[in-house]
Amino acid sequence: MSGTAEREIVISRTIDAPRELVFEAFTEVRHLSQWWGPDGFTTTTRSFEFRAGGEWVFVMHGPDGTDYSEWIAWTEIVPPQRIALVHGERRGDPNAFESILTFTSEGMATRIEMRTVFPTKAARDQAVEKYHAIEGGQQTLGNLAAYVTGRVREAGES
Repeated sequence: MSGTAEREIVISRTIDAPRELVFEAFTEVRHLSQWWGPDGFTTTTRSFEFRAGGEWVFVMHGPDGTDYSEWIAWTEIVPPQRIALVHGERRGDPNAFESILTFTSEGMATRIEMRTVFPTKAARDQAVEKYHAIEGGQQTLGNLAAYVTGRVREAGES
């Protein structure tokens, strides 16, 4: 993927939870709606089908009240190792980007890497500068970590 470096954003995080649980947080909308998005954002799902070829149509509500229409198509799912997807504002969005999420066990923890490739360097730069994509991605993985580790703690207390 070295030919795509100028169009990429790569974000990773180690989460103190088993890989299967971290992966599971992506498989059901009841999980995703609890953590998806940067800090202060909430999500309303319009439709959701987690399978290769399936789609997730949703609206992200920003802390300032702005709504962002979003669309994800899952292109590959290899439980519990990898998820590939296309993400845009809608089906057919010419500015849609591709992301590959990998889940790697590190003892009892999981390292998740989110590699996003934009159609052009200009689209990547706009996502970074205008939409704060790097900070937003880091916050999203932070929200995932808080959600999943909270579930681990709850399971330990039961």
